[in-house]
Amino acid sequence: MPTSFDLIVIGGGLVGGAIAWGAARQGVSVALLDEGDVAFRAARGNFGLVWVQSKGAGMPPYAHWTRRSSELWPALAAALKQATGVDPALRQPGGFVFCLSDEEFEHRAALVRRMHNESGDIGTRMLDRTEVRAMVPGLGDRVVGASFCPIDGHASPLYLLRALHGDAQRLGVAYRPGCKVDAIKAAPNDFAVHSGSERFTAPRVVIAAGLGSRDLAPMVGLSMPVAPSQGQIIVTERLPRFLEYATHQIRQTEEGTVMLGDSQEDVGFDISTRVSILSEIAARNVQVFPALQSANIVRTWAALRVMSPDGFPIYEQSERYPGAFAATCHSGVTLAGAHALALAPAILSGTLPEELSAFHSHRFGS
Repeated sequence: MPTSFDLIVIGGGLVGGAIAWGAARQGVSVALLDEGDVAFRAARGNFGLVWVQSKGAGMPPYAHWTRRSSELWPALAAALKQATGVDPALRQPGGFVFCLSDEEFEHRAALVRRMHNESGDIGTRMLDRTEVRAMVPGLGDRVVGASFCPIDGHASPLYLLRALHGDAQRLGVAYRPGCKVDAIKAAPNDFAVHSGSERFTAPRVVIAAGLGSRDLAPMVGLSMPVAPSQGQIIVTERLPRFLEYATHQIRQTEEGTVMLGDSQEDVGFDISTRVSILSEIAARNVQVFPALQSANIVRTWAALRVMSPDGFPIYEQSERYPGAFAATCHSGVTLAGAHALALAPAILSGTLPEELSAFHSHRFGS
């Protein structure tokens, strides 16, 4: 097996997988080094939203990058389905955030106004109870209204990951599972990545290892101060189709199961579930859709988001060692379109576009 490549991507999750796939489509040789299922895989806990309406408050470049990714997603999904037969189950019918009180409604309306003023009009609007019920049957009496964005959607994180890996390998990507990176020897446009007794070399390397990026980034003169944020999810049995739209806390999958979320806790690297949190998730979502009261729960889990200090992505090229790039975010599904079809070609060109300059880690004072 070759050990010299045009590009090495460290991290086999949704971010690294999308970049590796996007680069391989350009005809270059790529190695995808994946620590494997012993890693804290954010992909297996991702809720699956392709979400635009509330991404980027306080940071317009993130709002614009998210919208660009949403627009690129149909091309990504079509290419993967055609090549692999695996449908990432992209659906973009629009998305709701339901409000259960007048206070929640006003808070949401203020956020929508702020986003409109900062980043432009993407069609998000506030709907009252009557308008929401006309679009979504079966809502509970506690729902006083909602925000609705016509370009929001959802997809299957696991189908996406499977398709990215499958087609990447078809395109010649050398996928190395169980490959934990121990060291990176760096020089400008010349990198040697070590994993046990194995050594891989390339003029370009991307660190996209999720929570593991924090320790790897300094090896190539980068800073990726990411930390875990735990989220817990409930999955019900398969139910008759009742929800086509994406929503912030309830998603009916392609198979008919219903995913309920979302929680956010700072508990370090703990991935255990807690009944108290799961009960809160269930209670709120039953108020939105009372029919869920009788649904059987078949699975619960906790997973760790990859969060920067301000919650926004980090993209940059090392100033000390050009050719080394950082890529991390907590929206691996939403941003998959941009990572595969915009970021990967930029990395191969050797220069990140100006639109990504706002995501440099210097904003943290590093």
